[in-house]
Amino acid sequence: MPELPDVASLIAFYNQINHYGRTNGMVLRVQAPGQVSYTMTVRDQHLSSPGICHGGVVAGLMDAVLGAAALTQAFVEQELVSTVEFKLNFLQPVRLHDELLATARVEHHGKSLVVVDGTIECPARGVTVARGLGTFNRYPASKQEFIQAFTGQLGLESAS
Repeated sequence: MPELPDVASLIAFYNQINHYGRTNGMVLRVQAPGQVSYTMTVRDQHLSSPGICHGGVVAGLMDAVLGAAALTQAFVEQELVSTVEFKLNFLQPVRLHDELLATARVEHHGKSLVVVDGTIECPARGVTVARGLGTFNRYPASKQEFIQAFTGQLGLESAS
């Protein structure tokens, strides 16, 4: 397997292929490997009833932020992650035009599993709207299409 580029390059590539995040207006920021945030503004297409965001949108944002935190930590060791499970507590309704700040941090990085804690807040209203906890499986990047696509895009040789 070729040497992987730095975490910042991998995140930039991830942002290019992450159609879900772009479609929903989500912006990823990496504070450090294992510590990330997403911002997102609730739009009309996110509503399930007049003025109220669908819970699946909040769940999708939570899964994304938890997964990104685990993924940035995994990149450091040339690994990828997949979601095993996540738990979500809805604490407050999310409204049309709310600007959400989702943050997550790796709490445990074991031999095969990563555990991540996350929060979604609406800073303008001063409320936490959701809390989550996720578990992710670690696996070698060399076995996955992600790295093949990444190395192909950069013109690097992929592993045989």
